[in-house]
Amino acid sequence: MRILHGADFHLDSPFHSLPPEKAKERRRESRELLEDLAACAGRCRADAVLLSGDLFDGDRVYRETVEALAAALGRICCPVFLAPGNHDPYHGRSPYRQVDWPGNVHIFSSAAVSRVELAGGVVYGAAFTAAEQGESLLRGFAAPPSDKPQVMCLHADLRPGPYNPITREEIAASGLDYLALGHIHQRRAFQEGGTFCAYPGCPEGRGFDELGEKGVLLAEVEPGKVRTEFIPLCSRRYEVVEADVTGGDPRQRIEAAVEPFSERDILRVLLTGEAGEGGVDLAALETAFGPRFYHLELQDHTRPGEDLWSRAGEDSLRGLFLQELRRQYDGTADEAERGQLARAARLGLAALDGRDL
Repeated sequence: MRILHGADFHLDSPFHSLPPEKAKERRRESRELLEDLAACAGRCRADAVLLSGDLFDGDRVYRETVEALAAALGRICCPVFLAPGNHDPYHGRSPYRQVDWPGNVHIFSSAAVSRVELAGGVVYGAAFTAAEQGESLLRGFAAPPSDKPQVMCLHADLRPGPYNPITREEIAASGLDYLALGHIHQRRAFQEGGTFCAYPGCPEGRGFDELGEKGVLLAEVEPGKVRTEFIPLCSRRYEVVEADVTGGDPRQRIEAAVEPFSERDILRVLLTGEAGEGGVDLAALETAFGPRFYHLELQDHTRPGEDLWSRAGEDSLRGLFLQELRRQYDGTADEAERGQLARAARLGLAALDGRDL
């Protein structure tokens, strides 16, 4: 049984870290991702598509988004199973009740596990019916023996808490061949007893806590045997890189750090190392590198070079000023506060010396 497994699309996310126009464009691109999912199911000759919850980011979604999801899933030439999660629970105001769904789409709508038998296997699933599900939906479940592959679509957490906290013991006792999970946005897979479990991760990063290639999993499931393959699906990547500016030109160091990435990527560059007395000119660097990428953030994590404090021994107003800032700088481990103190020292010296920073 060939299964295409995805989760955590979070359609209509606000993309708060981006400017409003780009946030709007990213929401549109997320809807377009649904067509890529449909095409992927065809290329992979999937027997079933399992979508393990949080397809929507919340109850308040654009109707065009719900319609786009229904239309895309209807174009998939195999059954599609959807298990709502904590962001998109199935209830009276659920987006899943806004439209009529194509005949090939089965939405699990109850917290009780239900069963659907296909020619090539058996699919189980259950739904969040509220934003929190404090008891395990897998508790007490055990699939009866079968010569067909047995799989389950479920939104769940392996940690104690309010998001369907299933246990490894429950997984091992489930009798399933493949447990298709959602909720964790980083891809991971593991085995418990005879059950292979996988989180595909989110198919598209939405912030700098969701880095790198994102996509879906293709699982080939036989009784007692599972093989998986990761299939990239994202249109843009979030990436965080460091550029150490110690003893060099910041532009050259940034150039080397961002060279592997394309104009479609969303980058955060952390400037590290030891900066000269003038520090780094973030505005000028953003002007130079920003147009090369979809979105670029520069963060100054540099530390002041010793030359910044070299005049602290002077018997002068300048020396007293630097001594006090150096005392505060050495007395804190907070990087943000250190950055503010270093900038204050540079600005103060520029003012005392009558020059522009």
